[in-house]
Amino acid sequence: MSDIGVMVCGHGSRDEQAVAEFASVARGIRERLPHYPVESGFLEFATPIIRDGLDKLRAAGCRRVLAVPGMLFAAGHAKNDIPAVLNTYQAQHPVMAIDYGRELAIDAKLINAAADRVREALAEAGDGVPAHETLLMVVGRGASDPDANSNVAKVMRLLWEGFGFGWGETSYSGVTFPLVQPGLEHAAKLGYRRIIVFPYFLFTGVLVKRIYDHTDLVAARHPEIEFVKAPYLKDHPLVLDSFAERVEEILTGENLMNCKLCKYREQILGFEADVGAPQESHHHHVEGIGTGGEGKVFGLEDAAEPHHGHDHGDGHGHGHGHSHGHHHHQHRPYPHADHPHGPRSLKKARA
Repeated sequence: MSDIGVMVCGHGSRDEQAVAEFASVARGIRERLPHYPVESGFLEFATPIIRDGLDKLRAAGCRRVLAVPGMLFAAGHAKNDIPAVLNTYQAQHPVMAIDYGRELAIDAKLINAAADRVREALAEAGDGVPAHETLLMVVGRGASDPDANSNVAKVMRLLWEGFGFGWGETSYSGVTFPLVQPGLEHAAKLGYRRIIVFPYFLFTGVLVKRIYDHTDLVAARHPEIEFVKAPYLKDHPLVLDSFAERVEEILTGENLMNCKLCKYREQILGFEADVGAPQESHHHHVEGIGTGGEGKVFGLEDAAEPHHGHDHGDGHGHGHGHSHGHHHHQHRPYPHADHPHGPRSLKKARA
């Protein structure tokens, strides 16, 4: 048995299907890395939690852990919350060294996986509408980190050009703008016969289901347009291959996270105050809560992502400096929360 283990760190969801899909991805990673013991755990809202997986690896004799975030892009959870949990555990168990890998990010394999999902939707819809009369709407999760949000727009552009669609748009399920409904209403005005809605998500959950529901609402108001709902990524083989690559990168020294546009390191327009903010996790109070019906917490789908600082190492790896302690659950306010097509302003309009 290797003394090196692999830890796949997920966000967590109160949706049992999402938890099952994450487990399927973890199994796929395990199959691709048979020479390492592989465990998985969640940051919040589901069990096992990350600490449980680390306990299993330590009990199996692992003295080095290669940890990767089970996430598409690096925003608050991947940059701050998960590293804080990992560093806290390492401080409590100094016999174990934990190296942290990068998120999936923009990758040719991920784009090809996304293209397959769009092709599935097109095959089901039929070829009655040509590509130049089709609009692609890529929907991201939405984060308080503009770098992560910009990656969704890049994914959209790569798919738009690759398929040769007539137009492409980007919207988000929460936190930032435009949200799905105003984004689709805007898209409906552009005169395209078909709109493909593609949630660029790894797993299902409240947010993906809401994306499809909002698509149905807008479609009912625009019967002249064909709305096509594409499936999300799930355990596509290329997604699993990419996860395995992120693990191997830690060992080969190619573990590079994008720091040039990171709001915690550089002053990014509109987010200047976030540089150097203390890094800590705000999720210890919801670890393991959710899928078993234990307790009740605020709606995950309406919560803004935490705003924390992080520090990057100068080597090939992605090093972090952390502080961790008990505190009130407070987030730096998202600067554009009152945008006409953003979360707060839409709530006001419904009130």
